[in-house]
Amino acid sequence: MSNNHDSKLPRDPKFPTHNAPRVWFLTCATSPMGISLCKHLLEHGDYVTAGVLPIEFDKHEARSADFKDFIEEVGTKDSCKTRLRVVALDIRIMGQCQSAVAEAVQSFGRIDILLCCHSEVVVGTVEELSQSSRTLALIQDQFETNFFGPVNIIKATLPIFRKKKNGHIVLLTAITGHLGTPGLSMYCASQWAIEGYCDSLAYEIAPFNVKLSIVQPNMEVNVLTHKISSAPPMNAYAEENNPAPLSRNILSGLLDRIEGSSEPTTGDQLHSNEVTALYPPLPKAMTERLVAETVHAVAAIGGHDNPPARHIVGFEGVSTVKEKLKTISEELEDFVECSSAVDIEKRGETPVPHTQHISIPS
Repeated sequence: MSNNHDSKLPRDPKFPTHNAPRVWFLTCATSPMGISLCKHLLEHGDYVTAGVLPIEFDKHEARSADFKDFIEEVGTKDSCKTRLRVVALDIRIMGQCQSAVAEAVQSFGRIDILLCCHSEVVVGTVEELSQSSRTLALIQDQFETNFFGPVNIIKATLPIFRKKKNGHIVLLTAITGHLGTPGLSMYCASQWAIEGYCDSLAYEIAPFNVKLSIVQPNMEVNVLTHKISSAPPMNAYAEENNPAPLSRNILSGLLDRIEGSSEPTTGDQLHSNEVTALYPPLPKAMTERLVAETVHAVAAIGGHDNPPARHIVGFEGVSTVKEKLKTISEELEDFVECSSAVDIEKRGETPVPHTQHISIPS
């Protein structure tokens, strides 16, 4: 792609309005979400630096096929090809993050919106992920990608945003940032961790006019559009022994029922006695429908003058989170006396001693 700066790019330090070009940096452009968003942004007239994981691009032909088709399509459109820059990026490596950000700035003069959208999913109960050094390594990989990866690219971009006194970080997670899910303990933990990090970060960067938004689509958007790794199952957690609706069984059944899948037994791989990894073989039309709502939400929020701190995509996701919050509220009411125990003295009642001294006969 061309390195030439476009003379039409606005130099005003304020956020461009939605009818002016915005400059985006996407951390994962090879996912269905990344491809669809790139198309949408380029058609809108925006500029995009698209991060591509080299090992995924080179060694997983099926995974990268749609992105290669997209690149060929962009190459035929003079109005688009000068507004797209593809960079090699493994967000787990700080040096690559710094290099990719520098290349983006060199190409387009600035970055307005950083979208952290790379994710991986590790399937397995807590015990299943504790069986061996290999399964323990899955836990490390999960956090390297879903937590430390976004931390790396955010740290590489912040000095640029702070210097020009504006910028917008958009973090794509899932409603698993609110909800624990049996069989996805480490995935949920990584989501909760990065959301806590970003919630805190938002206060630190607000004085520099740098905004941060967390976007939470349904869990399936991330789970079914990125790599899924699975630990060997333990018999104790098999369906006949454990009534909990484990994610392994749900995902396995879902993958086997995907209409048009070229691999009808994909779900069986999640029950392998070896550590396995796969990319869900969703048909192209299905993936476009799956990510469409999230793509439009991100495009609307990115670079907005007053973006939401948190946005849940879709009615189903909102309902699920509301139900969770309702449960928490009810539990607070049930245990209000325990929660208010520290206020007893303020109400003029006899305080309950924190400790009791027990005499032990000699």
